[in-house]
Amino acid sequence: MTASTDVGPAGARRFGAAVAASIVGFAFDLYDLFILLFVASAVSELIFPARSETLSLAAVYASFAVSLIMRPLGSFVFGPLADRLGRKRLLLVTTAGAGLSTALMGAVPTFAVAGAAAPIGFILLRLIQGLFVGGIVASTHTLATETVPENLRGAVSGLVGGGGPAVGAVLASVASLICHALFPGAQFAVWGWRFMFFSGLLGAVLSYLLLRGAGEPASWQDHAVAGASTHTTVKSLFERGRRRTILTGVLVVSGAGTSYYLTSGYLPTVYQKFNKLDGGLASDFLICSSVVVAVGTVAAGALSEVWGRRRTLVLFGVIDLVVVPSLYWVITQLNAQSGPLILLYSLILVFLSNAIYGPAMIYLNELFPTRVRATGTAFLWNGGFAIGGLMTTFVTLASPTLADIPSRLAAFLFAWYVIFLIAVLVGPETIGRLERTAVTPVAEPSLAAAGEGPG
Repeated sequence: MTASTDVGPAGARRFGAAVAASIVGFAFDLYDLFILLFVASAVSELIFPARSETLSLAAVYASFAVSLIMRPLGSFVFGPLADRLGRKRLLLVTTAGAGLSTALMGAVPTFAVAGAAAPIGFILLRLIQGLFVGGIVASTHTLATETVPENLRGAVSGLVGGGGPAVGAVLASVASLICHALFPGAQFAVWGWRFMFFSGLLGAVLSYLLLRGAGEPASWQDHAVAGASTHTTVKSLFERGRRRTILTGVLVVSGAGTSYYLTSGYLPTVYQKFNKLDGGLASDFLICSSVVVAVGTVAAGALSEVWGRRRTLVLFGVIDLVVVPSLYWVITQLNAQSGPLILLYSLILVFLSNAIYGPAMIYLNELFPTRVRATGTAFLWNGGFAIGGLMTTFVTLASPTLADIPSRLAAFLFAWYVIFLIAVLVGPETIGRLERTAVTPVAEPSLAAAGEGPG
């Protein structure tokens, strides 16, 4: 398996290309969300007109929820193909599909022109795009970690997991600034929002250019040569002996996803509704937070190479359980005059709450043998983050008034950190398992064995 450990110039370029392509590919996740947030007002009026502005906006956000739900299905469609045909090849297909379906949303006619066909067409494209984005994860969450040297896998896990969304958020912000500059004022509602969606093609082109320098991981090549990878099916993922792995894995990622969505994902609402920050200052704070998210995930991923995946996940799970709910409540009690304090507390909050999933990607990789790794990793990641994404809705529904949101946020976070810790403690230590080549599932570890650390 020399290809995976070559640290010469050619090997370094291959590592860099694989990591960069994975980050850009995964950036589609947040790029998609932020584009929709930036154009929500225009899309709600032009494609989802209703008697109530609130209902129109709700329809736009529901279209995001629809695509989120499609992502686990994308794991089942494209995951087995990534396991059989290769991570790089499928990343080319899925990024092209996601980019094209995103761009086509900009070509949807308005309700005034096409009637009901407009929202129906938009929703169909959201479904297709969600399917492709779910498939992207099958490649981005295996290509880089399988390609780089063993001692870098934890850090790369955090870099792709945290860096991808950060890049997506920044690129969407840049696209918004450019489109507003090119189509100021009322022109944005005519052409600007369409070009926001058209920009999705640029991500696909960039992924293609980066992937030209990447190769298939050596571990996958070994299976391809042996012919083992040709037998991958969705059914293979649920073979007897792997069911507890699936259950604990999805709970681990659901806890991590909840931690992300209820902190980084909910901060824009907190800044607006509780801290009363103006839009410009809130945007600056969010950009700073995006950088710190990547720092936190990389740091936690790198630490997992020293302490082990399980111990690192438990460490940040315990810290988050104790610190995050109370710190979040404190942030919601501050007003705009406490701007520097809001920023400081926010940076601490997002560092800790996102570090919890820094080692999660490589942890999922190491739960599965090569022949089902892309399918298993993508399903658990997409499924877990879909569950986590729903928590923002549940927090809102559980809050009779705006004043109740801080306590509900704290309660939901506390509960999910407990679930996360239980799932991690029941699961195994996985470090060093990436080279497993067994075609049959590994036997479920006993609770006693699961408690043993890496050393």
